[in-house]
Amino acid sequence: MTATKIDGTAIAKDIRERIAGEIKKKQQTNPRYQPSLTIIQVGGRDDSSTYVRMKLKAAEEANITCELKQYPEDITEAELLEHINKLNSDPAIHGILVQLPVPKHISEHAVTSAVADEKDVDGFGAINIGELAKRGGHPLFTPCTPKGVMVLLKETGVDLSGKNAVVIGRSDIVGSPVSYLLKNADATVTVCHSRTQGLEEIVKRADVVVAAIGKPGFVKGSWLKEGAVVIDVGTNYISDESKKSGKRLVGDVDYESAVEVASHITPVRGGVGPMTVAMLLQNVVDSATTYFDKQKARHITPLPLKLKQPVPSDIAVSRAQHPKPITRLADEIGIAPHELEPYGAYKAKVDLTLLKRLEHRRNGRYVLVAGITPTPLGEGKSTTTMGLTQALSGHLGRVSFANVRQPSQGPTFGIKGGAAGGGYSQVIPMDEFNLHLTGDIHAITAANNLLAAAIETRIFHENTQKDGPLYKRLVPAKKGKRAFVPVMFRRLKKLGIDKTNPDDLTEDEIHRFARLDIDPETITWRRVLDVNDRHLRGITVGQAPTEKGQTRETGFDISVASECMAVLTLSNDLSDMRERLGRMVVASSRSGDPVTADDIGAGGALTALMRDAIKPNLMQTLEGTPVFVHAGPFANISIGASSVLADKLALKLAGTEPDEDHNEKTGFVVTEAGFDFTMGGERFFNIKCRSSGLVPDVVVIVATVRALKRSSAKDA
Repeated sequence: MTATKIDGTAIAKDIRERIAGEIKKKQQTNPRYQPSLTIIQVGGRDDSSTYVRMKLKAAEEANITCELKQYPEDITEAELLEHINKLNSDPAIHGILVQLPVPKHISEHAVTSAVADEKDVDGFGAINIGELAKRGGHPLFTPCTPKGVMVLLKETGVDLSGKNAVVIGRSDIVGSPVSYLLKNADATVTVCHSRTQGLEEIVKRADVVVAAIGKPGFVKGSWLKEGAVVIDVGTNYISDESKKSGKRLVGDVDYESAVEVASHITPVRGGVGPMTVAMLLQNVVDSATTYFDKQKARHITPLPLKLKQPVPSDIAVSRAQHPKPITRLADEIGIAPHELEPYGAYKAKVDLTLLKRLEHRRNGRYVLVAGITPTPLGEGKSTTTMGLTQALSGHLGRVSFANVRQPSQGPTFGIKGGAAGGGYSQVIPMDEFNLHLTGDIHAITAANNLLAAAIETRIFHENTQKDGPLYKRLVPAKKGKRAFVPVMFRRLKKLGIDKTNPDDLTEDEIHRFARLDIDPETITWRRVLDVNDRHLRGITVGQAPTEKGQTRETGFDISVASECMAVLTLSNDLSDMRERLGRMVVASSRSGDPVTADDIGAGGALTALMRDAIKPNLMQTLEGTPVFVHAGPFANISIGASSVLADKLALKLAGTEPDEDHNEKTGFVVTEAGFDFTMGGERFFNIKCRSSGLVPDVVVIVATVRALKRSSAKDA
């Protein structure tokens, strides 16, 4: 008999055409659906480059975006791992393949394991191999060559159940994974290798032979059982003077003798090779599909409550509940690991790159909670916000967020107490929420007081130095050369000076540039502190002998009253915050011109201190639904609302993909405005909404009997 050749090239072509059709069909409902593969190649071996070109061409035919990233032979392992980590964090990349082999100074295990499990389309990572080895395991991706082998066996029409299968070779890339797949197909599998005794007799009993030992012509036709199915995975080059290259590609099986015995056999060219590439492309498509499906499969699993009567104190209720790890909550709502910065187990910051990744989504529904009249003990806006969010998310199954302001330490240690909500509708852990959180208010304090110190210092130097020395202090020479720092060009532009070389300024220009000429009586910028320290409300500064008698009366406000806090609340991104901080007016000159933070040269420094504070903080309610805590808290001296960025992030996370039913799937963002409606509510609409461009879909008014009585008493 003569074996039937298993045409891997034709089968692979059909698979590529099917994949291209599937992609085109999915793009009709979701234009963003575009599977993407990145191939990493270190060095440039000829045989390796050949395989890379095959993959690039096949990906193009299948309508898959494929990019080759080539790195020099001498790249260090640490550098390569860093590049892989960046690719892991890129949502536009669905598959990452490290072309093997890698140089000897780089660990193959380290680089293949560094590829994120959900992008390991080669299937070589520990998770995929481990799941494949388990009985009933569920690998995310099956290694490409073993997967191709199984497809080829399926094409022969052989029922593997109960058949004797021999795998010759035990590599992690082919031999071992193939044996797992054959076992899962209920074949009786024997794995052999170069040291197996009685190998010929073992192969003679096999119904299926998979040769992957890496030795040319190793398996002879005389070894085979009549009618056996032979899959030759070998790729070996032997000398052949008749070829232009001087070498010829052969397999691990002696094809000429085996073809006379086997029923089916794969040729070395056109057999397993094309199928390996086809399975790689299938894995990339599966990865992309899983990614896009996951974007729509967001679901919050509520934490169970153990209700008690009478209701214990708020802190007792908080401590009786065991919160979800913040990483688990982030995964439930669709925040990627690289977008999350955990601060301990139960709180984290969310990176603003999330907005770019989700910019295509339609926003969720926007709900404002406001009150009628404030009382010293609060009137339940936060409690209403938490309860409403828990109902929408935990009980109606919609992804919903509560967006609240961060408490300051004054009310927390004063009569009002914390601002976490109350009873069974509160933010947890309550103590972490009310104390420090992730340090945003401390960053505001540091930035505010840095600017206050810069104002005093500038006045001191202008009062004690002439124009020349003052200018040299502002623009010092470094290695004999002076240059303006970037922030100084803002002031030069304001003054109408277009010169870029400090040495080119005239005496008049130097005078105008160097002297802000601040009128101390007009300084509006005060220092701040995040506690109620009434004895610092009015102070005198400059009494040390080094200040040469330049005293001035000023005082301390609370940190959340700082204009830096208002800027944090209203900023739309980091660059917007930088511009807003630089434009803050701190005083007037004696000629009546406004003096800004950028005039003093502090805008960049303030931004540096607040660069982490701009990222919203993620926490959870008592029922494990998400809460963004950011900015605030007072309405009478600030915006009185949580930040624009927190709302924008939440609206995207609660929103819907283009191919989702918006009415059926959209979630809710319940945000809060502080104090009464004439302060917090009106500032929300007149200031915050104008800055963000967002408009609430509905407003919930909290009206209590106590607040109504207080309002009536005021009217009387």
